[in-house]
Amino acid sequence: MAITAADVNKLRQQTGAGMMDCKKALEESNGDFEQAVDFLRKKGAKVAANRQDRDAKEGVVLAKVNGTGKQGVLVSVNCETDFVAKNADFIAFAETVTQIALDKAPANADALKALPFDNNITIGDKFMEQVGKIGEKIDIGYYSTITAEKVVAYNHPGNRLAVVVGFNQNIDDEAAKNVAMQTAAMAPVAVDKADVDTATLERELEIARETTRQEGKPEDMVEKIAQGKLNKFYKESTLLNQEYIKDNKMTIRQYLQSLNKDLTVTSFKRFSLS
Repeated sequence: MAITAADVNKLRQQTGAGMMDCKKALEESNGDFEQAVDFLRKKGAKVAANRQDRDAKEGVVLAKVNGTGKQGVLVSVNCETDFVAKNADFIAFAETVTQIALDKAPANADALKALPFDNNITIGDKFMEQVGKIGEKIDIGYYSTITAEKVVAYNHPGNRLAVVVGFNQNIDDEAAKNVAMQTAAMAPVAVDKADVDTATLERELEIARETTRQEGKPEDMVEKIAQGKLNKFYKESTLLNQEYIKDNKMTIRQYLQSLNKDLTVTSFKRFSLS
């Protein structure tokens, strides 16, 4: 059957694929729209297979909080180039994926990709469709959720860095944003000393011991000096013990306690595209 410009445009509006790709899909499917969509998806799968070994280190990082203010999500939808990452359609696609993640709270990235994108296809299928349209590898680079009595999100301009922070009780929006921006800027590894994982702790101690020995300190002083360096690490790398960047006379813990003596951070998630 003859393929009209209106048919091509209809398929293009439905899938977002290029005009020539839509025309070819309709020709290959003899004008059947459902088969044409399948053709485009298969093309995306083929492109994805060919680009499997490519790095998708660019993308869009977004944080969102639900209407209750008690649950947040952090998602990175990755692609290969900065050009695609800055495209308005790609950003809108990433925003939709992030909203679905917030609404459905899947257990992990694979479960997220298995969720419906719309009434017809899953997020994973939509990824394949986008790969066929854009010609780049696309994937979930990061996905995490957070639940707390109060959750705040911060999206840094440029969509390459985002944060969600949970608090044990309600907190003024401006104060919550201050803590979220601190988390974004200072990249803590944990909320408090006790939250630093064992592997990180051992690595920092071993580095401290080795640098102390290289400084020529007596062996019987190495452990004590290393512990001192570890305390410095805690002050620099755990959120509650960091100096507050807006007032370095107090820590984040002291800043929160100045607002409410029982107020604290329960958890946070931070992701950045390096």
